[in-house]
Amino acid sequence: MRVVLQRVKNAKVDIDGETVGKINSGLLLLVGIKNEDTEQDLQYVADKLAGLRIFEDEGGKMNRSIVEAGGAILSVSQFTLYGDASKGRRPSFISAARPEIAEPLYEAFNDKLRAHGLHVETGVFGANMAVSLVNDGPVTLIIESKKHEH
Repeated sequence: MRVVLQRVKNAKVDIDGETVGKINSGLLLLVGIKNEDTEQDLQYVADKLAGLRIFEDEGGKMNRSIVEAGGAILSVSQFTLYGDASKGRRPSFISAARPEIAEPLYEAFNDKLRAHGLHVETGVFGANMAVSLVNDGPVTLIIESKKHEH
């Protein structure tokens, strides 16, 4: 599992001009699910995101988690995070999980975030989405579930 996170002042997802998900202060998550991902991968990343200290405290240091900061999450599925452009000019998406596998895992991941007490908005799985955001910082990180095994 791979998640690109951006700390945002606000973010939204529109489909055909209609807003389907919107948050103020919090995290925009671009979520990629890989063929081999399991419930353990989902839990690891959800726990990591809920506890990651990337919000400023009263002293201006990144010392608070999203839970402590009272932020929300906008979670957007993005299979292209597993695009491999190392050969040729067209990326291969063979590592990305097929929709029938990825969608239930993506939904389970969002439920694990909600279990941390987080408000989670989403886009629409598989839809062509327009994502807008105001990056805060900017703070952008990549979290990968398989990294914790090494």
